[in-house]
Amino acid sequence: MKTLPLSVISILSSALFIVPSSFGQTLYSDNFDVDSTANWTINGGPSDEAANFYFDYSTVGIPSAPNSGGSTRGVKLQANQSSGIFGGVSVSPVGQSFSGNYQLRLDMWLSYNGPAPVGGSGSTQVGGAGFGTAGTTAQWPGGTQDSVWFAATGDGNSSSDYRAYSSVAPTSYADTSGVYAAGNLAGSRNGSHAYYAGFGNVAAPAAQLALFSQQTGNTGVGSLGWAWHDVSILKTGNTITWSIDGLLIATVDASTATLGGGNILLTYSDTNTGSSTDPEDANLLFGLYDNVRVSLVPEPSIGAMMGVGLTVLAGFARNRRV
Repeated sequence: MKTLPLSVISILSSALFIVPSSFGQTLYSDNFDVDSTANWTINGGPSDEAANFYFDYSTVGIPSAPNSGGSTRGVKLQANQSSGIFGGVSVSPVGQSFSGNYQLRLDMWLSYNGPAPVGGSGSTQVGGAGFGTAGTTAQWPGGTQDSVWFAATGDGNSSSDYRAYSSVAPTSYADTSGVYAAGNLAGSRNGSHAYYAGFGNVAAPAAQLALFSQQTGNTGVGSLGWAWHDVSILKTGNTITWSIDGLLIATVDASTATLGGGNILLTYSDTNTGSSTDPEDANLLFGLYDNVRVSLVPEPSIGAMMGVGLTVLAGFARNRRV
């Protein structure tokens, strides 16, 4: 009697533990189609930040987010507008605390003042999201971290365009930390790395160019600016993964970090002390977030586990017949 190879047995065993059936109950959501300012806490760093929870982004030429059904209301976050002080802002929904396995998902647009690809004065800023915070302390690169969070530049003009943060990496995990899917090597956070080549090389929306003539050119390859992106942050056990448009960007082991609570956060910050001198920076330099939702990730179903097992067995049988 022939027996299954050890590798196949290992795959079948793993399937019993890692295959979720689907994303389940929605625990929280906000599409910002009504003014929800009172439902969010704003935590600012040491500079002049701003948060607008009912911003009509069509007024600056940005199209409706993919999950908005034509609506153009969202959260606009700004940092270091004119003070010349390195700082940032994070916002968290009031009274929320999530536990177990769950997914934070949202639409994100990182706007920056052109022309592209280099950008205008002060264009390099970072926006993102995370969870595990108490929701009472600003989560930004120069602050005290009480969460695991992730952020990226819009213009792609930093040596570290993709970043992951926690209490053990308050100024971001290093290129060689093993956190980034692009590899455990120098340059793994840089948008110029081939891993990120599917992003970027886009023009500003025609409606925005019509309003602001400086928004010419195409964004750099590997950058996130001037486009809507589907952001997913998934917690399964102590493993937290960050994906953009389905591409895994980073993985953090939360057991190594100190978390302040179970709330989520949206964040936006500058990368240095200098404020933009562009007269249009208020209209063009910001992070935009829409359709924020948190969903429960259920335990693996027996059907899903059996399905994976049968698929593996069928593949093995085909290989044996060849």
